[in-house]
Amino acid sequence: MSSKNVAITVKGLSKKYEIYEKPIDRLKQTLTQGRKQYYREFEALRNIDFEVERGQTFGIVGQNGSGKSTLLQILAETLTPTTGKVSINGRIAALLELGSGFNPEYTGRENVYLNASILGVSKEEIERRFKEIEEFADIGEFIDQPVKNYSSGMYVRLAFAVAINVDADILIVDEALAVGDMFFQIKCYNKIDEFRKQGKTILLVTHDLGSVIKYCDNVLVLNRGESLGIYPAKEAVDIYKKVVVNLHKAKGEDKVINEIVQPLDSWKEFYQKNKDLLEYGDDGAVIFDYGIFDDNNEVTSVLNKGENFTVRMKVKFMRAIKSPIFAFTLKDLKGTEIAGTNTMLENATLDIVETNQVIEISFEQNLSLQGGNYLLSLGCTGFENGEFVVYHRLYDVIAFQVVSSKNTVGYFDLDSKVKISAK
Repeated sequence: MSSKNVAITVKGLSKKYEIYEKPIDRLKQTLTQGRKQYYREFEALRNIDFEVERGQTFGIVGQNGSGKSTLLQILAETLTPTTGKVSINGRIAALLELGSGFNPEYTGRENVYLNASILGVSKEEIERRFKEIEEFADIGEFIDQPVKNYSSGMYVRLAFAVAINVDADILIVDEALAVGDMFFQIKCYNKIDEFRKQGKTILLVTHDLGSVIKYCDNVLVLNRGESLGIYPAKEAVDIYKKVVVNLHKAKGEDKVINEIVQPLDSWKEFYQKNKDLLEYGDDGAVIFDYGIFDDNNEVTSVLNKGENFTVRMKVKFMRAIKSPIFAFTLKDLKGTEIAGTNTMLENATLDIVETNQVIEISFEQNLSLQGGNYLLSLGCTGFENGEFVVYHRLYDVIAFQVVSSKNTVGYFDLDSKVKISAK
């Protein structure tokens, strides 16, 4: 490929950090001049290679700790790699950590000029563009207030407004859009669409896999500092879903995508434990295993909108119970209950369960939830002598994500069939 058609080239990129257990160890390391090592090395990135063509929207996905932020800081030239080479062909504007590049003591107006000068834009040029920046940020009189008084949303509004108005050839966006409100996000994504039509290059780093599928041409998948390869967006998301539930393993130089690292004894081992889990009941029964399964019957925490999924749980009864009720509930991250059902509502009942008996329950349904992050709660309850009894409940036991390439209003997609006729 001609170098004229390449916006970014990365070859053999690695980044190592020195981790000291105690502050005094750093001093000891300095005094011994390297004769003795008082630190351990942490390799945030290992031998990363990729190219981004001009005009591409290039995605980078990976779990927290995979090296995404380190890579972006190197591309934005705010961090120096340990080894390897980065070539940038064009002016780059990076919207990285919230408000990075802002001086909290300066006003918004002053920070616009400061950020622009860092990006190599002259004062005269930014003066011509200032009205557009101010209108896009839409923070009113706060433009002349110190940014230390800003909300997180105001930071993002102003930072994004500057980044898109400095005539950059390459725009890097790292999760920042998740902070703004819905209408601002729509405005930002419309601007990204405009950038794409202008043939500009965009690097998009986000946990919103729906945006990855909708906007990205190719996607780099990172896992624990290593590249798992570059793939078309849909394929990259499928690979990332396997990484999330530990179904991916790198073997030497070979990348084995569908290999289960080690058979697990239970479904719940796939999920990170919620430290704020609310659990209670009278110990009449115990929900000892649970999981969410996609339409391929694989345990997962990432689901595609429009496909079938199944909620499963296993319950052991510590005493004989008549007509137990099994339930699940879905909530958003604010705690709002969105949907749920139980075996009583579904007319799927048991007469009596004996002591030490194990019951497996499955709820299968189609997923019409809007893309986003949600929480799953599980319960086993019943009635004894006319009184409602909770045997075991697990609130917010699984966090999961819904991936959607189609935005709708509210929680559910109405799946409307639209007809437009000219008369």
